[in-house]
Amino acid sequence: MIEKSVRELSADLHARRVSSEELTRHFLSRIARHDGRLNSFITVCEEQALAAAREADIRLAEGRAGPLTGIPYAHKDIFCTEGIRTSCASRMLDNFIAPYDATVTEKLRQAGAVMLGKTNMDEFAMGSSNETSYYGPVRNPWDTERVPGGSSGGSAAAVAARLTPLATGTDTGGSIRQPAALTGITGIKPTYGRVSRWGMIAFASSLDQGGAMARSAEDAAYLLAAMAGFDPRDSTCADRPVDDYVAHLEDDLGGLRIGLPKEYFTGDLDARVGACIEAAVKVLEGLGVVFRDIHLPHAHLAVPAYYVVAPAECSSNLSRYDGVRFGYRCENPRDLEDLYKRTRGEGFGAEVKRRIMIGTYALSAGYYDAYYLKAQQVRRLIAADFRNAFEEVDLILGPTTPAPAFRLGEKVDDPVTMYLSDVYTIAVNLAGLPGLSAPCGFIDGLPVGMQLIGNYFEEARLLNVAHRYQQETDWHRRRPPGFD
Repeated sequence: MIEKSVRELSADLHARRVSSEELTRHFLSRIARHDGRLNSFITVCEEQALAAAREADIRLAEGRAGPLTGIPYAHKDIFCTEGIRTSCASRMLDNFIAPYDATVTEKLRQAGAVMLGKTNMDEFAMGSSNETSYYGPVRNPWDTERVPGGSSGGSAAAVAARLTPLATGTDTGGSIRQPAALTGITGIKPTYGRVSRWGMIAFASSLDQGGAMARSAEDAAYLLAAMAGFDPRDSTCADRPVDDYVAHLEDDLGGLRIGLPKEYFTGDLDARVGACIEAAVKVLEGLGVVFRDIHLPHAHLAVPAYYVVAPAECSSNLSRYDGVRFGYRCENPRDLEDLYKRTRGEGFGAEVKRRIMIGTYALSAGYYDAYYLKAQQVRRLIAADFRNAFEEVDLILGPTTPAPAFRLGEKVDDPVTMYLSDVYTIAVNLAGLPGLSAPCGFIDGLPVGMQLIGNYFEEARLLNVAHRYQQETDWHRRRPPGFD
């Protein structure tokens, strides 16, 4: 059952070969049996999940079911869920029970999907290793002494270990694609504005985007189809039709032009990762894809630009957590200033504090023009590079990460080195483009991911290419040992 695709599980549910309640109990039992080794869940919603599964079974029996009806999924703990804790993996929100559902939560409930629980993550989505969580680090199921990537590491680890068929994630600088690569699953970050951010707790509002994580591109297509669409409650949400992602999965790739950026294949890339990418290129060539060398001349500026823009926006967004209205509040404050200082000092972790301080500095009088404004100008240059590239090619392909998963604690005391883990993914967020990571090999038993980047609202093409590639390879079907 754990190796079946969403399409196969849906067929079983519709044919009444299995009930949603049986399916849900199966995955809940796997979480109970295996998650102690991974720490991928913050909250398991057994009672609510079984109630939703019974409702799904009624819909299935009455013929009111869609493709996701009765299918279990895990929800990143950054999406508000009415009546269920939404913590953002922070002490600051450890006691926060959301009074409403995020749009994504609402859409998945309407689709009949069954939420198993809320997954662990880097605190407020700030991190590349899932080590900044108040609830402890998530471990990579391929090697539990290594990181699963971040910030959506809990969702990635849960899918990789077959604790759930599907999971949601969010991506501000690579937080879906990077953990997908390090755990051997498929993850797609759609175009900025394709998925509503209403009820998705903000880190950096001009960069954050919700997306889908699954074993395969086909499964991710089903999940993203349910998540995507216009939402009038989100002023940044795109008011345009959603493509039928599933219908385009089998499209022919003959004559498709894919660019290989020279800036992504330098000495900074582990040569073994490069070899995996080269092998993937050959598979796609066999499907009729034409490859061309391209240039992204400002790619080297993506990391410094991002780490000005993102902290600046986070310092603004996180100012609401003051101990007055909701969330953590320090004990016995002497006065209002003491309340603010101790609440924020005790409620936020080290990485969140670091980014708030960087962002506040970059936005302060006398430094705004030198840092924040300059970073936004560089951001426009990066977007222009992609725009020029897409005049020559249809998609762009490269590595998702410079190397396979690193060891827990290896980079936690070196923030700059940690930030460089996202060197290939950050530019996509700065430009607002869609990106996808799919498994393309292994190095010493650890997964490697390739990244596909598309023009705006080209999610269907990304999923199509990844799906056709996965029909020719079996990397996405491999399961971490010890999670039978």
